[in-house]
Order: sequence, then structure tokens, then C-alpha cells
Amino acid sequence: MNCPKCAITLTRKYYKGMIEVDYCPNCRGMWLDFVELDQLEDVAFDEDQFKGSLVHRECDVDCKCPACGGHMHEFQYRLYNLKLDLCPEKHGFWLDAGEDERVIEIMRTHQDRIKRKKEAESEWKNFLKGLHSFFKQV
Repeated sequence: MNCPKCAITLTRKYYKGMIEVDYCPNCRGMWLDFVELDQLEDVAFDEDQFKGSLVHRECDVDCKCPACGGHMHEFQYRLYNLKLDLCPEKHGFWLDAGEDERVIEIMRTHQDRIKRKKEAESEWKNFLKGLHSFFKQV
């Protein structure tokens, strides 16, 4: 497979020792097969039910899928300020240099927000229980 940005032959490497990706030694971008983006996110946050929608505001871009040669689409990643490329035939995702770390950073932030939300909901629930018990006694 060739890099969709600079047409150099992609090489395989293990990302963080866990995910085998196709990597461009020239532009440092990487091709993730369709399931591998989820595996990358799972490095920081593996609760899929709390991740939300992945693809927003999809549009055509002028690069081709390394797997099938079809035109790729750009999308806004999970409503964050990050644009990634994907194959509309679900072959995978292209991440430019540094976007992998941005995905992990976003997932860590998202995990922290979910944790705070769960804690706040638990505190509110306990407060309401206490309030309910108080009014039962009155």
C-alpha cells in the first residue's frame, strides 16, 4: 500500500507495541484498518458505550484509500477540533503525523469528563435520597 498523502510505500510497524499499523516513513502518517481506530482509542478509554458518534460532517478530499484506491472522505472526529480521513468503504482511517496522539489525548479528556459526570450523578442521587428520608421523618 502507498501513502495517500505522499505516495511512498507504507511500512508495517507496531504502534505502542499493540496495534500493527501501516506507517509512512516520509510524512509519518499512519493507516489504521477500520477496527484499529477503536483499538487506538482504547489505549486511553475503552468504554465504547460512552464514546458517542465517531463521524461528523463528512466531505470528500483529494486523496485515495491505500486499500482500495477509492476517494477518501474527511470528517470531524467525535465533534472535537480534529479532522481525520476515512475510506467510505470502511477499509480504514488515515491519521497524519501527530493525530494519533491527539486521538489519545481526546479520549483521556473524554474519560475524565465521564468519570466526573458519574461521580456528580452519584452524589446527586445520594443527596436526593437523604432529602427524601428527611421529608419522610417530618
